[in-house]
Amino acid sequence: MSACTAPEDRVTRLADLDRMEEKNRKVHAFNKKVDKALLGPSARALHGVMPDDIGQSVDNFVDNLSLPGDVVNGLLQGNIKGAFTNTVRFALNSTLGFAGLFDAAGDLGVHADETDFGETLHVWGMGEGDYLELPLLGPSTSRDAVGTVVDMFTNPLSAALPEPEKYYGTGLKIVSKVNKRGRFDDSVDSVLHESADSYTQSKLFYLQIFLMRNCLNLII
Repeated sequence: MSACTAPEDRVTRLADLDRMEEKNRKVHAFNKKVDKALLGPSARALHGVMPDDIGQSVDNFVDNLSLPGDVVNGLLQGNIKGAFTNTVRFALNSTLGFAGLFDAAGDLGVHADETDFGETLHVWGMGEGDYLELPLLGPSTSRDAVGTVVDMFTNPLSAALPEPEKYYGTGLKIVSKVNKRGRFDDSVDSVLHESADSYTQSKLFYLQIFLMRNCLNLII
């Protein structure tokens, strides 16, 4: 519990695992340019014309599509309760929630047990590895970078859905991400474009959330 309530020392130690800082800073500079020239303006424009209820429905749909992958990772982690909860949630939202557009399961008190393959590797005992900044995807660690790649193939819906339906979800995921960038525009700009050292700020911000997530997983 103390690690979760006062994680600053642990975050500092993780931040020191930045043996690729020179390359990471180059990727960070590239990501900033993409955000300033393309992603930021597109996000603000999209968020400006998309009603909040439509944006929420898109987010709900995307979250529902991710649930089968969460079920797989829950089973790999030995988290039977979480896998069962996510299965029930997917069934409810896919039917009563009109393919996930509405959070019917949440209204019934069935909330997602979110996870990914990076967390699975954590449960299996794999260390965080080095801090990385990925092109377009932003801050990560070497462990979570592996998890991100594996998660692209572990969701059963990827194999079950025919073309072109399987690509609809990918398109809506992009829309959801861009809209969220617009929703939190001021916060993102304050870190990326207004801080004296945006690389260090984004790294520490990510590691703070990263450590908190791992601590909560150990407690739960």
